[in-house]
Amino acid sequence: MPQRLAALLHVVRVLLSHGRRLVETVPARTANVEFAALAAVCGTYTLATILARLQRGILRAMALERYLLARAAKGREIGFVYYKDPRERAPAKPAAEPQKGEPASDEAASEVQGGRAKSGEDEAAPKRPAFDPDDLRIPTPEELDAEVRRRPLGRTILSICMDLAVIPSFCTGPFWNQIFDTLNNYGGSFTTLFKIRAHRETSFQKERDKKPDTWDFDWTFPPPETVRQVLGYMIGEAPILDPFDPLPATAPS
Repeated sequence: MPQRLAALLHVVRVLLSHGRRLVETVPARTANVEFAALAAVCGTYTLATILARLQRGILRAMALERYLLARAAKGREIGFVYYKDPRERAPAKPAAEPQKGEPASDEAASEVQGGRAKSGEDEAAPKRPAFDPDDLRIPTPEELDAEVRRRPLGRTILSICMDLAVIPSFCTGPFWNQIFDTLNNYGGSFTTLFKIRAHRETSFQKERDKKPDTWDFDWTFPPPETVRQVLGYMIGEAPILDPFDPLPATAPS
């Protein structure tokens, strides 16, 4: 299996395993005061909203896993795609043919060695701000498969992390380093991640202000022991499937 693809598949499977466990355990933990640590990352105490985001994150991770397995079956490596803020770029002129360093229309953005992520093109269709925390729409499997092929892989990982409540303090150090490298090397935006986190913390605080019984718990910087009380583990600790296991490719050929 190509080395970079195997590393990314490992990250995806850790996230997928984490999301599935959250769906199973979150409903039983909402009454605990420590639940505020997770609710803050999700931006709400509302269980239905949290579960909807978890479901979307799981489905997107499954779509990305299918894509990576299909590439692995063909022995195809993934290339680096570096994010560039669109505010730092001059408007591009329309071109009849793909320019050097840009993916063709039928390629994933990750296909191009040394290419750069095209910011904003995948968020343009919905009439909502990119990564709107209040948007709970769950794309169809076909839409997710198309999205994975079209977007830089780091941007898909970013979306999965936001839906599955993945932040540095919830992860082991080594696994967060893997997330960091993935976002950095495959078109993810840390600016977007921090903006979403800040937006959700603000929304959560507005809910919390209406619940005086929750004020005694400091959710802002949960220590590892608190994270383990809420999640049952630090993300990256739980065992996952071996990324080199010869699983069949399920993505469309």
